[in-house]
Amino acid sequence: MSAHVFSRLLANRWATAKSLLCVGLDPDPARFPGAMHGDTSSIARFCIDIIDATADVVCAFKPQIAYFAAVGAETQLEMVCDHIRTQHPDVPIILDAKRGDIGDTAALYAREAFERYGAHAVTVNPYLGTDSIEPFLARGAVVVLCRTSNAGSGEFQSQLINGEPLYQRVARTAADSWSTMGDVSLVVGATYPDELREVRAIVGDMPLLVPGVGAQGGDPATVVRNGARADGAGLVVNSSRAILYAKGNDHALAARNVAIATRDALNSAR
Repeated sequence: MSAHVFSRLLANRWATAKSLLCVGLDPDPARFPGAMHGDTSSIARFCIDIIDATADVVCAFKPQIAYFAAVGAETQLEMVCDHIRTQHPDVPIILDAKRGDIGDTAALYAREAFERYGAHAVTVNPYLGTDSIEPFLARGAVVVLCRTSNAGSGEFQSQLINGEPLYQRVARTAADSWSTMGDVSLVVGATYPDELREVRAIVGDMPLLVPGVGAQGGDPATVVRNGARADGAGLVVNSSRAILYAKGNDHALAARNVAIATRDALNSAR
C-alpha cells in the first residue's frame, strides 16, 4: 500500500462527505433482526446492509476483528472488507485489532491486516515500543492506542513518566517520531474530553480516532469542541452499537437514520 493512503482517503471524506462519523462494525448475531437473529452465517449480510445504508454519510468504517474471529467468521470479515473496497472505494477501512507484538509475529499481524483483509489502517498497542509498530507502518497506517475510552484506562495510561502522563508521552512520541516513519493516527476516547484537548494540542493536525460516542455516552459536541482541528476536521468519531442496533422495522434504514443524526450532531458543533 502506497504511503499515507489512509490519511488521503480520510481528508477526502471529511471534505466531500462532510462527515466526522465512523461506523464501527461489531456484529453480534444475538442482536440481529428478524430471520438473521442468532445466525452467525448472516454476519457478512448484516454488516453489508449497514455499510450500504450508511456509506455516503461516514468518513470511515471500523470492523472489530474479535466479533468475527470469536465465531470463526474471518472469511465473512474478508467479504465485508472486500465489499467496502469494491463498492465504496473512497471510504477507508480501519481494522480494529489492537495488535501489539514484536519481530516476525508483528510482521504476520501486519500481513493479516493489510493483505488478508485489505485494511487501510489497523489499531495497535504501543506498549512494546517502536519496533512493535514498525512492521505495520511498513505496510499501511497505524492508529495507536493513546487514551482509551474504557473506565480502567487511567490505571496505566495516566501514570507519570518524568512528570508527564503516559498517554501524553505516547502522543508526543507519535507526533515527533512515529509520524516521520509513516501514516500515524491516535485513539483518544470521547469519555475523556480534557485529555482529548491535551492530545490535540500535542499532536497538531494528526487524525484522532475517537470511540465512546453513542452507547458509551460520549457527547458529540464536546468531542468536536475539544478534539477537532482548527478547520473543524481531524476527527474519526466512532459509533457502533447505537447505529448497528437502532430500533426500527427496517434495520438498515434505522441504522441510517441514527448515523445521519450523529453526523449532523457532530457537524453542528464544527
